[in-house]
Amino acid sequence: MDALAGWEQTLAFAALLALQLLVAALVLVRRPQRQSSALAWLVVVLLVPGVGIAAFFLFGDVRTGKRRRRRHREIVQRVHALARRRGSPRAAELPDDYRPLANLGYVIGESEPQAGNRLELHADTERLTQAIVADLDAARAHAHLLTYIFLADETGRAVAAALLRAAARGVACRLLVDAIGSKRFLRSALRRELEQGGVRVVAALPTRLHLDRARFDLRNHRKIIVLDGALGYTGSHNLAAASFALKPEFAPWVDATVRIHGPAVRDLQELFVQDWYMETGETLEDCLALVAPPQADGVAVQVIGTGPDSRHEAVVRLLQASFHLAREELILTTPYFVPDEGTFDALLTAAERGVRTVLVVPRRNDSRLVAAASKSLYEPLMESGVEIHEFERGLLHAKTITVDRRLAVVSTANLDRRSFEINYEASLVVYDEDFANRLRFLQRSYLQVSRRVDASEWSRRSSTRKILHNAAGILAPIL
Repeated sequence: MDALAGWEQTLAFAALLALQLLVAALVLVRRPQRQSSALAWLVVVLLVPGVGIAAFFLFGDVRTGKRRRRRHREIVQRVHALARRRGSPRAAELPDDYRPLANLGYVIGESEPQAGNRLELHADTERLTQAIVADLDAARAHAHLLTYIFLADETGRAVAAALLRAAARGVACRLLVDAIGSKRFLRSALRRELEQGGVRVVAALPTRLHLDRARFDLRNHRKIIVLDGALGYTGSHNLAAASFALKPEFAPWVDATVRIHGPAVRDLQELFVQDWYMETGETLEDCLALVAPPQADGVAVQVIGTGPDSRHEAVVRLLQASFHLAREELILTTPYFVPDEGTFDALLTAAERGVRTVLVVPRRNDSRLVAAASKSLYEPLMESGVEIHEFERGLLHAKTITVDRRLAVVSTANLDRRSFEINYEASLVVYDEDFANRLRFLQRSYLQVSRRVDASEWSRRSSTRKILHNAAGILAPIL
């Protein structure tokens, strides 16, 4: 009996080893990837085989499935063709130094910078909600809302009430929410109340395990509102109060969103239509016919949608290109900082070129693992001259960039691998000095309530903390 048990253990060990080697081979034969990601997966698979192998098959590759990729490609081509037939606004004229960035945005997002847009920057959640409600009350044709998180709190209920009033007036109201981010809302009485009142509520990317889409944790992280094809919103605000009932211990959540009035709204509309079409099969062709006229004294804006179906590592290339444009100053705010190697190197290079490079992150993060991985990067950042400031008045959730007080980026995308490779995101690039200074003023307000990390003090942190941070840093490429 003992000999038989010994053989069984040997066979089990050999089978596990063979499975580990097979999965390790799969890691190495995936489509072209970053070496650090492959190395991290090899470490996880070989050191913790049970958990590591399961995790790799669930999360190890950005696979959207052949059907979904084909359907997405067909939808994008159809929507772009419809938009072109309806007439496209004239692309904005830009300074020569920003034309390459605009060209890159066109390659990865197939949208041109549009001139004549009037912009309002919203940082206060309550005032933003009031603006959205007022615009919903003025809507006459359609109201399109897409958000990652919709909560049945004071903000969600105020927006829901405005949607019900609009639907009662005959406005076509469509609400698209992420199936995981808005899971509670989708099961709530508020969702049923909206549907009974004539509002279409649809879940984006419902989680279904099937062979065609091995990656079941794809998320639609975009935040977009389009009203009558003339007004639009995008930024980091979810449709939730700053107190954020899901994680109140980290509140307030501090965000930045832009209200747009002008031709660029049609590009936001295209992103909404693509996502709505993907989930419902409805083309919403008439909505693409609406192009808001240029506004007096409007500015050039480029809307760029990205996701796992995008080409050329879209978000990564956009960020790196904006970093390389900096000559004097580069300020970034993000709640989650776990960049890929190229983006990290571009940030180091900016500082080493003599650009004042400032990174603002929350002091307390709702993800301990991500926070620890971020801290593993502090030392090389500060050695290269990057200023790191930790925001102390809540969870800084705004994803913003200003370059030389001339260029501004407001995005739904975090500086992490999930936003780079897995999430569907939307970014707004603003080619205007006045708006860039307004955004920079907001960033400066964050800095005033942040504490700068002292390099010498940081180097004296305990060995235990160093080990924990660096261990998390090893896993950073797969977070």
